Amino acid sequence: MPRIKSFAPSWLNEPAPGHKLFEPSSDDSKIPSALAYARKAKQGPRRTIARRGTEVFVAVGKQIRWGDLVQLKESWEAKHHGSSAGARFKREESTASFDIYDEEAHNGNSQNGALTEGYRVLKTPVADDIRQLIMSPEEDYLAIVTSHTVHICTLPDVSHLHTKEATLLKPKCWTLGPTTHVTSRPAVASVLWHPLGVNGLSLVTVTRDAVVRVWELSPSNRWSFDSPSLAIDAKKLADGSHLDQDFSASTAATNKAFSPDSFDMEVAAACFPGPGSGGWSAMTLWIAMTGGDVYALCPLLPLNWAPPPYLIPSLSVSVAAKVAATEDDPMVSSDARNLAQQQMEWMSDLDNQEPKEMEGSYGKPPAEVYTRPTHPGRYPKLQGPFEFQLNPGDEGEEEEELKDVYVIGEKVDTTDLMFGEEEELDTGDFDQDGLSLSIICLLSTSGQVKVCLDIDGVEAQWLPPRGKPKSRLFQKAPKSPSLLTFQTFDTVKPAEVRSDSWPMFSDDMTSRYSFYVTHSAGITFISLAPWVFRLECELQADSEAGSEFRIDLLAKSQVPERERIYTQAPGHHALAAATAIRDPDLGHFVLSATPHDPVALFFDVPKDDSVPAAAAREATPLHMLPEWREPSEAPPAWEPRPLFHPSESLDHGSALPEWIGHLKTGKRRTLVQQEVRLSIATLEVFSEGHRLVSSEILELNNTVAELFRKCEALQGELREQITRVNAIKPQIEVITGEADVSGDEEPIPQDKFIKDRLRNAQRRQRELKERMERLRVNMGRASGRELSDKERAWMDEVRSLQSSVLGSEAEGGQATSPNKAKQTWKRLEEVKALRDTLFSQAEQLQKRGTDGAGEDAPSSPRSQLRIPTEVRKAKVAQVMAMLDRETALVDATKSRLEKLTLG
Repeated sequence: MPRIKSFAPSWLNEPAPGHKLFEPSSDDSKIPSALAYARKAKQGPRRTIARRGTEVFVAVGKQIRWGDLVQLKESWEAKHHGSSAGARFKREESTASFDIYDEEAHNGNSQNGALTEGYRVLKTPVADDIRQLIMSPEEDYLAIVTSHTVHICTLPDVSHLHTKEATLLKPKCWTLGPTTHVTSRPAVASVLWHPLGVNGLSLVTVTRDAVVRVWELSPSNRWSFDSPSLAIDAKKLADGSHLDQDFSASTAATNKAFSPDSFDMEVAAACFPGPGSGGWSAMTLWIAMTGGDVYALCPLLPLNWAPPPYLIPSLSVSVAAKVAATEDDPMVSSDARNLAQQQMEWMSDLDNQEPKEMEGSYGKPPAEVYTRPTHPGRYPKLQGPFEFQLNPGDEGEEEEELKDVYVIGEKVDTTDLMFGEEEELDTGDFDQDGLSLSIICLLSTSGQVKVCLDIDGVEAQWLPPRGKPKSRLFQKAPKSPSLLTFQTFDTVKPAEVRSDSWPMFSDDMTSRYSFYVTHSAGITFISLAPWVFRLECELQADSEAGSEFRIDLLAKSQVPERERIYTQAPGHHALAAATAIRDPDLGHFVLSATPHDPVALFFDVPKDDSVPAAAAREATPLHMLPEWREPSEAPPAWEPRPLFHPSESLDHGSALPEWIGHLKTGKRRTLVQQEVRLSIATLEVFSEGHRLVSSEILELNNTVAELFRKCEALQGELREQITRVNAIKPQIEVITGEADVSGDEEPIPQDKFIKDRLRNAQRRQRELKERMERLRVNMGRASGRELSDKERAWMDEVRSLQSSVLGSEAEGGQATSPNKAKQTWKRLEEVKALRDTLFSQAEQLQKRGTDGAGEDAPSSPRSQLRIPTEVRKAKVAQVMAMLDRETALVDATKSRLEKLTLG
C-alpha cells in the first residue's frame, strides 16, 4: 500500500507557472457565479490528462496545455531557493522572472493562453469541450475526443518548451471520420489505440450504438482518416447466424425509433487488456454495456498488424494441441470441433504468409507485419452476454449501470513453448509472473467494483458457415459464456453516491495488478496482488479438493488491498482520471485535476522495489502464508493533508449588474424609471431578482461555512501537531544531553555537552592519526622488496654515464659493466689537444710562407708546397664544427645526468 508523503507541491500551486496548466480559460472565469452553477456537466468519462514521460497534456475547455513538469519544478525552485541540484538542462539565472503572456491584452483572443518557459498552449480545431486525451503507444500522436468528434494531433518536439514566444503552437491535426463521428450521429463511448497496430497507428472507436470501427492511420494518406478499414455493428452481429451475413455498420442515417437492442446494447465503455498479455487476450476487445452486460470480440485486428515475437508461436502450439484433443475425443461436441477447425484454418492462413519487416520508431527493433487472415471470416463472433456466477450473498443485489471496464490479461507463458530449447523466447520488458486467467473489473455508477475471472478463457470464435437447415434442427443451443464473480466491494460511501457521476479506472506504474478508481468523491487505490499470486499457486497445485473449492475458499478469505488516498469536499466538481507518474526527478505521484486546480499525491518510494513482495510469495503454499501486511514502521511526526482551495464561487463575478442592464433595456424598462407600484410586472421583476440574489447568497454562505469548518479543523490539527511534538521532545532531549535522566541531578547544559563531545572527537582524531602514521611506516617496511633486473640495469647505466661525463669527480664506485667506447671527457681532451696542434701548425705554415716571400731563399720541395686559402679555411671550419658538436654533446649529457640525479 503506498504511503502518502505530501500533496500538491509549491511548484503546482498558485502563483507558480505549473498551476497555469490547470487554470480555467478566460472565458470561463468571466462567467457569473449563478450561471456557472447552472451549467450541468455532460455525461461521459473525463480523461483530460495525458503524459509523455515527464511532459503532461491537460485539456481545459477547448484548449490543450502542454508542459514539462521537471522543467517547471526546477525553474520554480531555482527562482525561490537558488539553483537546484541535478538539473538536466540549462536554465536562466535564479533571479530571472517568469515571462507570463497576458491572454486578455493580446488581441482580446481567449484562445491565446498564458505562456511561460516550460508551458505552451496547443491550438486544436475542436468545436466543443475536450473530454478525453489518449496518448498513442509510440507517444507521437494524441487522440483528442469530445462528446461526438475525434481528432488526431501530431505532438510537437520538447524543444518548443525551452523557447519564450508569444504565439500559440498549431500542430498538424486530422479529423477522424468527418462524416462518421459528428454531432448528428451517436456519441463516442471509447477511443482505444490497438495494442497490435503497426507503429502504434491503429485506432479503435466504439460509439454508444455498439458500432466498432478500426482505423489504420497513415500521415501520408489522408483517406485513412476518412473511412475505417473495418466497421462492425455489434447489434447485427449479436443476431447473426452464419458467416455470409453483412455485419458492417450502416453509413446512412440511423433509425432513432425505440428497439430493445438500442436499450440493452448501449455501450458504456470498452477496453483492450493491458500490455504484457498472452494468448488471445492481446486481440480481444471487451465491451461493457450500460445495462450491465459484457461482451467480447476476438480476434479484432486491423488489416496490417505487428504481433510480438512470442504471440504467434504460442497460439500455434495451443491451437494444434486443441485440434488434436478434439479429434481424438468422441465426447466433444460438433460445435467445439468446428471451432477448433476454424482456429486451425485461421492459423494456417497466418503461417502461409511471409511477414514484412518494417523499421521500428525511436530506435526500436524492426517489427514483422502480418496481414489479417481472411479465413474463416472477416467478422469475429460477438461472445456474450456473459453470465455472472455470483458468490453467496450477492444474489439479492440490484444491477446498476456500468460506467467503465478494466481488463488484466493472462500472463505470458512460454514454458511449454520453449521446453527443451536452449534459447529463451524474447518477451520484452513484461514480467512472466502473474495469473494465468484474465481478470475483468467492472465499475458501476455507485462506485462498486466487481472483480470477475475468466475461467473458461476467451478464444477466437467465428460464426458457423451457412449450412442446411435440417442439420441444425435438432442441435442443442450453445452454452452461454460465463464469468466468475470473485470479489465485489465499494469505493464510495452511500452518502457520496451521485447519479450524474462517472467513475473511471486508471493504470498504475508499479504493478499491472494494481489500479486507481477516480470518482466524484475522490481517488481510491486498489491492488489485487495479495491474492493473485496465491490464486496462481492454488491453480497450479494438485489437490483432491478441486480448483473450484479452493478458489471459493480463497475468495472468502482474501480481501483486495484498497485505500481512499484522496477525498474531495462534497459538492465540488468531478475529478479528472488519475494519472500515475514515476520519474527519478519527480518521484512517484498521482496527478489529477478539478476544473480549477491540480490534485497531486506524492508517495514514498521504497528503497528496494526491484522484486515485488507478491512475487516472492508466489511459490509459498496458501496455508503457510501470513496475512498480507506492510512492514511496521514508526509513525511519522506529521500527517500530510491536502491543500485547501477556496470555492471558485469567490472568483466569479455577480450576475446582478448584468441582470439590471438587461432590465433597463428590456420590455420592463419603464418600471425602472418610475416609482414602485404594486402590479404583476413588479412582482415578476422582484421574484426574478430574488431568485438571482438568493442563489448567489447561497453559494457565498456555503463557501464561508466551508472556510469556517476548515479553520476549526486547522485548530484541531495544530493541537494534534503540538501533542506529537511534545511526545518527541523527550527523545530529542536525551540525544542532545539536556534530559534529566536521574530526576535528582540538574540537567547537563548544552554548551558543556557540546564541548565535551568536541573534545572527545579531537582526542579520537589524534589517536586515529597516530595509528594511521604507525600503520603507514609498518606497511612501508613490510612492502620492501629486491630490485628487478630492469631497475638494476637502469642504475648501472646511470652510474656509467655519470662517470664517463664527470670523470674522476663522480667516481664514487666502480661501474659494473665495462664500456668499450672511450669516455666522453677523454675524447674532449683529445679534441682540444688536436685543435691546439692544428692551430700551431697553421700559424707556423703561415709564418713560413710570409718569410719565404720576403727573402729569396733557395727553393726546396717543402718550401714549394702551397696550400690554397680556401682549403685551409674549409679544414678549419670542419674542425670548429666538430668541436661545437662535441661541446653540445657534452652539455646535453651533463644536463641529462643532472636531471636524473635530481629525480
